Amino acid sequence: MHPSEEPAGTVVSMWRYPVKSMQGEEIDKAEITGRGVLGDRAYAVLDRQTGHIASAKHPGKWGALLACRAAFAGPPRPSAPLPPVWITLPDGAVISSAQPDVDRALSRALGRDVALVSRAPEAATREADRTPVDGSAAQATIVEEPMALAAPAGTFFDVAALHVLTTATLDRLRDLHPSGRVEAPRFRPNLVVATAPGERRFVENDWIGRALVIAAEVRLDVIDPCPRCVVPTLAQGDLPRDPGLLRALVRHNAVASATVAPGVVFPAVAGVYASVRGEGAIRRGAAVRLRAAPLSPPC
Repeated sequence: MHPSEEPAGTVVSMWRYPVKSMQGEEIDKAEITGRGVLGDRAYAVLDRQTGHIASAKHPGKWGALLACRAAFAGPPRPSAPLPPVWITLPDGAVISSAQPDVDRALSRALGRDVALVSRAPEAATREADRTPVDGSAAQATIVEEPMALAAPAGTFFDVAALHVLTTATLDRLRDLHPSGRVEAPRFRPNLVVATAPGERRFVENDWIGRALVIAAEVRLDVIDPCPRCVVPTLAQGDLPRDPGLLRALVRHNAVASATVAPGVVFPAVAGVYASVRGEGAIRRGAAVRLRAAPLSPPC
């Protein structure tokens, strides 16, 4: 271990979401590239009427997206075309990204005229529900927002290419919101890091501005806290709707942005965003080390 490094934990789970805002797949091995986990958010659904990228952040319009599940037909491989994606629709029907009528099938399932796309339009936008969680608003507050604020151009990420969450944060939330089911899939992370046994705090807040070293090659810069929206409160898979989860975060973990909106305090944070400096493959169980500062020019 480098003298400036300290143990941060181990990678306990990894997730890839082949289609933005659909449920994804848990994986045992991930290829980390300059665009994040290989295959992550490889596709998105484009609303042909508005030109926005469809997002579960506007559940009133796109709630059915989160009831879909996407998984690659085979493992993506570096320097090779991505394999097709199987999409399980809310009614249980399964379609392929490669079939000629995929847009028609998705439009029927989602109730809008949509297209499955693999590259984001220039200056891509999405709609998000920013209604205050305290119930003070008489109607929903829907705003148009830019995407890929700190991610490579042409990608479908909301902010950055990687989202990291720890077991310490999940356990802290379980303490703060004991009536809820606090599970990692609610937060749609790419990497879940198991920290020291018994650690129950928002430990990632202390990682912002530092670097994570994973296995032999992967280097990540932790660039910003991850502000939470309505998505973790929504029903997904076997997890029920839970608006109290977001209220707990609002009460207990507000964190200032360091990169995307320096100085602006995000009112409900769980996890951090990271950018990639060193590419490579990681497996479940890989050691994670924390270093004081970035290591080298980014990828």
